[in-house]
Amino acid sequence: MPTNTELETLEAVQNYYGKVLKTNKDLKTSACCSVESLPATYSPLLSKIHPVVKEKFYGCGFPFPQALEGRKVLDLGCGSGRDVYLLSQLVGESGTVIGIDMTEEQLNVANNYLDYHREQFGFKKSNVTFHKGFIENLKATGIEDNSIDLVVSNCVTNLSPNKKMVFSEIFRVLKPGGELYFSDVFTDKRIPENLKEDPILLGECLGGALYTEDFRRLLAEIGIYDFRVISKSKIDLLNPEIEEKVGNINFYSITFRVFNIPLEDRCEDYGQVAYYKGTINGVPHQFKLDDHHVLETGKPMLVCGNTADMLCKTHYKDHFQIIGDKSKHFGLFDCGPTSSISSDNGAAGACC
Repeated sequence: MPTNTELETLEAVQNYYGKVLKTNKDLKTSACCSVESLPATYSPLLSKIHPVVKEKFYGCGFPFPQALEGRKVLDLGCGSGRDVYLLSQLVGESGTVIGIDMTEEQLNVANNYLDYHREQFGFKKSNVTFHKGFIENLKATGIEDNSIDLVVSNCVTNLSPNKKMVFSEIFRVLKPGGELYFSDVFTDKRIPENLKEDPILLGECLGGALYTEDFRRLLAEIGIYDFRVISKSKIDLLNPEIEEKVGNINFYSITFRVFNIPLEDRCEDYGQVAYYKGTINGVPHQFKLDDHHVLETGKPMLVCGNTADMLCKTHYKDHFQIIGDKSKHFGLFDCGPTSSISSDNGAAGACC
């Protein structure tokens, strides 16, 4: 059961997104708006989404990995459903997208346009469902163990008062080899307690933002030792009053990917080589695993054991060839100058 303090936080967030904000134009900072341009390949998909859904949606990134056809996806904190409807097109009629949110007003918007989007996408039957619930307790919404291929979230985990429970639930519902791909607001230092309780800062995705090193520690506590940064951008708050409140705390929009497979806590060298076959729809020439692993089609890349496992023990396995195994160890894998996710280059996890 959530504590009284956690309940107060959840109620404050529900009020902010259900009653205070009417559209994303009412935001007081740029934290809940993407600081990156939407990739051109998604523009036609976005154009099919109803304007009301888009104007009532809040997010700081684009958590859409490749190779989604036919997959079962869970969107945490789906809000008005923009990402759900975009993912609906990416997974196709043979796939499924489930949206979870705790705010009644947002879910009403999402559900009001189910038939509209089914018709827009040319589907005989909608592949989307929305459920009211808390991301800290997915079991209560009927999400079973090992049942989800991909979990996404867009600027929502920062709003949770119990982030360890959120990530524990994510890895409970993910299938072995499944993936968490999410965008959120993070900081380069811990936020003081008085700022965490500020309702405006909380609602603007600032008060609850995790310090990047505490995020790393949180994942380690639940057995996740390697995760990757896809992109990282500094957030300019564009509000002098709030900038004065937060002082010298820097905020970043970061997109991470995390796989539900056993990985080592350091990058180890086993002499393995990876080849991308160029077979993922939409990316025939290269595949971006993270911000420093971009595999060109047909070109060999030396990789650490963790990277090799990410490519051959997940749903990407049919698109890659891994040469070598782990029978011989060559020591630590030299994959870069730093392994700090709080550095400006955005490197993360065990593999820098």
